[in-house]
Amino acid sequence: MPKLTFDGLMNDSSGQIGRALEAACAFLKGAPKADLLRQVGATIESVPQAPHADKRWFQKSFGRGTPAGPDLVSGLGLFYVTEDRRLYLDCTAGHYQMTWGYAHPALVALVRDGQKRGIVWDNHSNIPSGPVKRLSAKLVEIANAGKRSPDEAQNDANSLNTVLLGVCTGTVACAAALKMSLVHYWQEKASAGAPVFVVLDGNYHGTDFLAQRLRGMWPQVFAGFEVAAVQPNDGGELEATFKRYGERIAAFWAEPIMMNREAILVRADYVRLARQLCDRTGALMAIDEIQTGFWYPEVMMYRQYDIEPDFVVLGKGMTAGFHPLSALLYRGKLDRLEQYDAISTNGNASLAAYVGLGCTALVEKNARRIGTIGRYYHKKMAGLCEEFPDLLQEVRGLGHLTALKFHRREDALGFHRSAVQRGLWVRAHAYHEGHSAVLTKFALLLDREVADFAIGVFRQLLQDRPWR
Repeated sequence: MPKLTFDGLMNDSSGQIGRALEAACAFLKGAPKADLLRQVGATIESVPQAPHADKRWFQKSFGRGTPAGPDLVSGLGLFYVTEDRRLYLDCTAGHYQMTWGYAHPALVALVRDGQKRGIVWDNHSNIPSGPVKRLSAKLVEIANAGKRSPDEAQNDANSLNTVLLGVCTGTVACAAALKMSLVHYWQEKASAGAPVFVVLDGNYHGTDFLAQRLRGMWPQVFAGFEVAAVQPNDGGELEATFKRYGERIAAFWAEPIMMNREAILVRADYVRLARQLCDRTGALMAIDEIQTGFWYPEVMMYRQYDIEPDFVVLGKGMTAGFHPLSALLYRGKLDRLEQYDAISTNGNASLAAYVGLGCTALVEKNARRIGTIGRYYHKKMAGLCEEFPDLLQEVRGLGHLTALKFHRREDALGFHRSAVQRGLWVRAHAYHEGHSAVLTKFALLLDREVADFAIGVFRQLLQDRPWR
């Protein structure tokens, strides 16, 4: 069998790409954090120049026809080096999924330990391994913490005691909850008429057809149910909507922080009101924690609201970016789908589940620190809004998931460009009418030193306004 080599697989006979990657990795491992912060945005001379991989085969929305690079070469912790040899501070945890940053040593060691023990990468969903079963049990334990023991939960069909873990992405997990909601509706309330889903305007529950219909797409494809979009945190509108549709409402869906709508924080009183209205009309409640799950001391953010939903959707950060793995946690009485009605081929990944257990353990062990630094960072970002009221309207989100809402779209985009040029990778939400926010979602490695550095750069940009 021919030997597999990095240079051969990368089609780089010169070996330049491999040498650049190794040098970037060595630089990140060898430099103290203070030195890395001082060099954010700078060209790292110890990393040799190398050809950029070609983007021409990508779809348009991901860069087809645009100049190659500069894309990521190597990452460690909160930092990464790009193909143009520049150092960046990642303020968004990859694509919001790198819970513990790049190549966390404890999780890397866990992967190696799992391989040494013979834990397989993936396997058929009919023969789940120990880590998969243990992760399912752990999610039930977390959801019922302080309310009932796992054994008590297992014997109560009304509790959150059932886990669908055989799904790769949050899209499939959300789709499973939607399917279960429809089955429940047709079995329990079909005589009420066509089912209605109440959702928050600006929701994002995946890329499945049905999930996209919840945000207004594909109206020509669907018939037989309705979608009622309400404004987040508007209790009066929510009550009026439930009064209008009554028992026709199949489910209410919400994300604790709406990262697809400028990081709006959905208030606890609003969610509690929704729970009361759902109970009154026999509707189900789904809390989508694809973004918020594993980013707060409680692991599942909905626990801050003192409510119990019927569905909890988890994903993104559950395996800290190692391998896509999502989960749907729900009340046992709703377990009405057949075996293969909602699965992913690679959703039973044993090694990924092992990493998921490790990621969860890290959150639990660092819960106090996560809460403390999250509050510190959010307060500092709120302080920027007080310093620059002519530019900034308000701070959004909570903890590590914090955004700056600008008055003007042009300023949000200009700030975003300037921050990226300075070496801070942030995201801008300005592609919908009225959107003018810059989002951050730091990995849980964030500490005061990094937070103060980022706030300092943000403050300087807001003072200098180089985009104007």
